Amino acid sequence: MTSRSIQKKWWKEAVVYQIYPASFLDSNGDGLGDVPGIISKIPYIHSLGVDTIWLSPIFASPQKDMGYDIADYRSIHAPYGTVEDVQKLIDQLHAHKMRLLMDLVVNHTSDEHEWFKESRSSKENPKRDWYFWRDPKIDANGKRKEPNNWKSIFGGSAWHFDETTGQYYLALFLPSQPDLNWTSASMRQATYDDMRFWLDRGVDGFRIDSMNLMSKHPDLPDGKVINDEPYQSGAEFFASGPKMHDYIREMRTEVFDKYDAMTVGELGFTKDEQSVSEYIASDRHELNMLFTGDIVDMDFGAEAKYGRDDFHPRKIRKITNLWQTAVPKFNGWNTVYLDNHDSGRSISRYASDAPEHRAASAKLLATYLLTLSGTPFLLAGQEIGMANLGKDYGADAYIDVEGKNYYNAVLAARGGDESKMGDVLREMQLKARDHGRLPMQWDDTSNAGFTTADAKPWMTINKDYKDWNVASQLNDPDSVMGYWKKLLVLRKTDTDVFVYGSYTALEESETGEMVLGYEREFEGKKIVVWLNFSDVEQVVPATKYESMSALISNQEVKVEGAKLTLRPYGAVVLQDGLQ
Repeated sequence: MTSRSIQKKWWKEAVVYQIYPASFLDSNGDGLGDVPGIISKIPYIHSLGVDTIWLSPIFASPQKDMGYDIADYRSIHAPYGTVEDVQKLIDQLHAHKMRLLMDLVVNHTSDEHEWFKESRSSKENPKRDWYFWRDPKIDANGKRKEPNNWKSIFGGSAWHFDETTGQYYLALFLPSQPDLNWTSASMRQATYDDMRFWLDRGVDGFRIDSMNLMSKHPDLPDGKVINDEPYQSGAEFFASGPKMHDYIREMRTEVFDKYDAMTVGELGFTKDEQSVSEYIASDRHELNMLFTGDIVDMDFGAEAKYGRDDFHPRKIRKITNLWQTAVPKFNGWNTVYLDNHDSGRSISRYASDAPEHRAASAKLLATYLLTLSGTPFLLAGQEIGMANLGKDYGADAYIDVEGKNYYNAVLAARGGDESKMGDVLREMQLKARDHGRLPMQWDDTSNAGFTTADAKPWMTINKDYKDWNVASQLNDPDSVMGYWKKLLVLRKTDTDVFVYGSYTALEESETGEMVLGYEREFEGKKIVVWLNFSDVEQVVPATKYESMSALISNQEVKVEGAKLTLRPYGAVVLQDGLQ
C-alpha cells in the first residue's frame, strides 16, 4: 500500500469514547449522571489518549426509552443540565483538542414532542403528514384492527389507535415513540434546522440512531407470516426503503458538508456487503461509516437477541475478515467496536470475566479494537475491564424496557412460572442492555464514586467495583487501563500502519480455530497480531515472523522452534520497521 492510495481524514484517525450520560458521573447527588459530571472528567478522558466523545442522547425527554424518545431537540433533559452546560462541554473539549459527537435520533420522536401533539390534533393539521397515520382495517367480524401486521421492535403491534381522530399511528419502538414520516419535505427541513442548531454550537458530528429505518415502503404492506403470532416482522418493508439514500444524500449536502461533520449511521436489519457499500463508498457521498451491528450480535440465537447461540472465535474471524477486506474495495471506512449502550459487555460474552482471566481478556479485546483499520469506538468502562452483572443477580436487577418487556412476555406465555425462566435469565445475564449502561466505577467508595454515598443510583451498580475501578488502575502501567494507554500511543505514533495499513487475514489453518490472526502493513512497516479467544493455551506457527520483535502483548513473548505459545486469552503483536 502506498500513501497515494489513501485519503487521510481526522475522523479516520479519531478514537471515540462513548458516554452514556445517566451512568458516567453524578455531580449533584440525585443518583443520575449529568453533563457537569462529564465536564469534570475531561482531563481523565484526555489522559487515556482518546480524542472524541460520543454522547448518548441528552435532549429533553420523558425518558420512556432513556432519552431515545426526544421531546425537544434544542433543550436538554433537566437532570442532565442545560444548553449552556453542553456549550461549556463543547468548548472545554475543543480546548483539549478533542471533539464531540451527539446522538441524532430522527427516525422517531417522543409523543410529547410538539410536532406530534400538533400532528395528532386533527387530520387537517399541517403537521399531520409528519408522522404515519392510517385508517383501521375492519376484520370479518366487523372489529377494528391495525393497518398492517408489523411487530414492534419492543414487542406487540407497531400500530397504536388514537381516539382523537380515529386513526392509528406507527411506532416501531415504544408506543410513545411515533415514527417520523420522512416523505414530508417540511418535516425534513425542520430536522435539518435542529441539526444546524447543534453544529453551529460546535458539535463535530453525529451518530445517527436507527438510520436506515427512515424510509419505509410507501404501501406499508404486511410482513411475511412466519409463525402463528398476531404480529410479524415488517423489516423488509421498513428498513432501507426506496428513498433511504435520497434522504442521506440530502442530509449530507444540505447540512453535514457545510460543517466537515463526522457521520456514523446505525444500520439495522442489513449486514451484506452490497448494502453497506451503498451507504459508505466514497463516491456515493453519503455517510463516513456505519455500525452494522453484526459484531454485537454474535451470540444471538435464531429467534433473535435472547435466543441462545454461544460465541465461538470463528464468528469474530468471519466478521472481521469480511469488513476489513470488503470496505477498502469500495474506498469506504470501517468502524471498530465490541461494546455499546445496547449490548452486554464484550468481556463477559466473547472472552472471560472470571477473576483469573479478566485482566488478560480485557487486554485481548483492547488489542483487537486498536490494531484494526477503521475508527475505534470504546464504551466508557472498557478501559478498566468493566463486566456484566454476575450470575447472582436475578431478573429484578434488570430495569431496561427492552429486556423487561421480553422477560415479561415469555413469563406470561409460560403461565407466570418464574422457575421456568432460567434460559431467558441466562441470556439476559449476557446480552441485556443494562450491562452496557451500568454506572461507571470510579473508586472503591460507596456507590463506586459514581454518586454520593447517601444517593440512590438510578440503576444497579455492579458489586465488583471494589476491585475494578478507575482509581485502582490510574497509576498502574500494568493494569488494563495502562495497557489501553500504551496501545493508544502506538496507534497515534504509527498511524500509517495501525490506521491506514492493509489487512491480511491469517487463515484458521495457520492459527487454529481458537486464535484470530492478521497482518497489517504500510510501505515496509508491518505488524502481525495473534489473539487467543480461549481459556486454553494455544501454539501457532511463527516461522515467517522469527525476525520480528515484540511490540505489545499481555503476556511474555517467546518464539521458540518457530512456534509462538499464546497463554489463555493471550494477545501478541509483533513489529517490523516501526519507529
